Amino acid sequence: MNIVYSKNKVPIRLTEERWVHITEEHNEIAGYYFEVLEVISDPEAIYKGKEGECIAVRPVEEGKYLIIIYREISKEDGFIITAFMTKRIKYLERKQKLWP
Repeated sequence: MNIVYSKNKVPIRLTEERWVHITEEHNEIAGYYFEVLEVISDPEAIYKGKEGECIAVRPVEEGKYLIIIYREISKEDGFIITAFMTKRIKYLERKQKLWP
């Protein structure tokens, strides 16, 4: 298990179980383990999800974005829900921007 700190200084966990789940559902993420962690600590932007989760975004190459969805349970704990790549980012721009 690895822990990285969000922009709110909340420790966010990425467990082995969650990583296996993410890579089984989104096999294009398999080689991006450390990038997934970096997006939490150094995103381009963070948006608010429908259920209170955070959606961190950062480009990984021209026209391709890495999206990490995570939850901050408290000031002392949080976890990654899922991660995926997308070329379509316009839908995020309609959501409430939390950072910057």
